[in-house]
Amino acid sequence: MDRELEIATLGGGCFWCLEAVFQQVDGVRAVESGYTGGHVSHPTYRQICEGDTGHAEVVRVTFDPATITFREILEIFFSIHDPTQLNRQGNDVGTQYRSIVFTHSEAQRAVAEYVIGELVANKVFDAPIVTQLEPAQPYWRAEASHQNYFQEHPAQEYCAFVITPKLAKFRRDYAHRMRR
Repeated sequence: MDRELEIATLGGGCFWCLEAVFQQVDGVRAVESGYTGGHVSHPTYRQICEGDTGHAEVVRVTFDPATITFREILEIFFSIHDPTQLNRQGNDVGTQYRSIVFTHSEAQRAVAEYVIGELVANKVFDAPIVTQLEPAQPYWRAEASHQNYFQEHPAQEYCAFVITPKLAKFRRDYAHRMRR
């Protein structure tokens, strides 16, 4: 009998970074790069990069909650990007790179609020967390050239200098969560 899977939709900078990490997480069945949170139907990467569609670059993570919880997905998410940077991650600047969690249920929203509250209470970050929480909105899959980007281009400069260190941090801090 198939278990019921859940979806997490997360934006934290370039979707290539998040995709590369979540593809290695045990319990994650699929990761897809896409766009959501804007006002243009069927946006293209070029439109997103211009920054006036309102969309965020996101990953849609399909996971088995019997293997990994939404809370654990969020803990990984908050450890691999800087949720204190408004509309940017490092050199990637613009609203399309904002830190955001698109929730698919009230339960997900409650978990996200709780996790953010814990991060604040524990003073995990030196600056205020600016991660937005919004209900899931229409989602569009990114072009094929943006899917599995790190796997297909590991030597590309952005991959080597930005994604590889995030993967190393994930492997160090979450070895117990890695797919076997």
